[in-house]
Amino acid sequence: MKTTIVGAGIGGLTAAVALARIGHDVRVAEKAPQIAEVGAGIQLSPNGMAVLRNLGIGDALESFSIRAEAVRLIDGPSGKPVLTLDLAKDAADLEWRFIHRARLIDILHSAAESAGARIEVNSYIEPPAAGAALDGDDLLIGADGLHSKVRARVDEASKPFFTRQVAWRAVIPGDGAPVVEVHMGPGRHLVSYPLVGGLRNIVAVEERMGWAEEGWSHEDHPANLRGAFEGFSPRVQGWLEQVESCFLWGLFRHRVADRWHSGGQVLLGDAAHPSLPFLAQGANLALEDAWVLADCLAKDEVDAALPNYQNVRRARAIRVTDAATKNARNYHLRFPPLRSAAHSALRLVSAIAPKRPLTSFDWLYRYDVTKL
Repeated sequence: MKTTIVGAGIGGLTAAVALARIGHDVRVAEKAPQIAEVGAGIQLSPNGMAVLRNLGIGDALESFSIRAEAVRLIDGPSGKPVLTLDLAKDAADLEWRFIHRARLIDILHSAAESAGARIEVNSYIEPPAAGAALDGDDLLIGADGLHSKVRARVDEASKPFFTRQVAWRAVIPGDGAPVVEVHMGPGRHLVSYPLVGGLRNIVAVEERMGWAEEGWSHEDHPANLRGAFEGFSPRVQGWLEQVESCFLWGLFRHRVADRWHSGGQVLLGDAAHPSLPFLAQGANLALEDAWVLADCLAKDEVDAALPNYQNVRRARAIRVTDAATKNARNYHLRFPPLRSAAHSALRLVSAIAPKRPLTSFDWLYRYDVTKL
């Protein structure tokens, strides 16, 4: 089958690998002048790692990533621990990894070309009307992100609303234990973890009325980031003092597409279901999509495969994106008695049933699309 994939991000390149390795003629059209990612770190959770392992990419990741051992929830102002999820002990059969987004893109790019996919830069695709594939193609896959041109043909352009939250991202020098730290405060939180190469990733979120543009490439002054978290612990202050440049973006809630396919066009990743970052699932959902789409196309003709793909993926995407939205509220409790009570409850659960907070997310992390 002859296929064009619009967008050479994580979802598009993974779909290229998955389709090319089972014999499809795959072209990836990227409008940027080069395949490059200036983003920061991402977390690969077990549901995403299952796809990468089964595509034969897992081993290539190991020298460029760090295997996570724990997640720690911490009271931001005081620096006192609230809850620890011991991944190494309580979920030793599962695999979480930290990796710089650019390194993952490099690995996927190489794997796609090795599988026979053609990657074309400076290639802008205007999707045909009425859900048609491009001339000479059997399928057009829209992996073109938040502002997807393909989605506008298949379903309708996503109409997001501002959540009154903004996020900064930055990378600083530093290392440390392979642990995700979530420092929670009134109306804000900061997430940090180490990356290969003596680096530390930072994502900081603040609730505020001031609107910020959606997108990952809007520079902001580090003083604004430091000011937003000036009441946090010395550990956080030490990190933020090292920030020399940072990027700011507004967090917008998008509706999961009602329709994921039309004729010879189909959506994948953020084009179908943009997610807020509070469960670190955007990339992992795209990995799942890519595998399921390739699997459906391996089993059926396009007319049957695309409805099957939507049936498998849409309910899952809704559940994950809704859970991500709700997580922000848990991190940002403002009313002091409520914050204190919530943290005390988490400490009690940690002492009595330390595995329970992690097993409550088995539906997310133990979901393996390669075994459906």
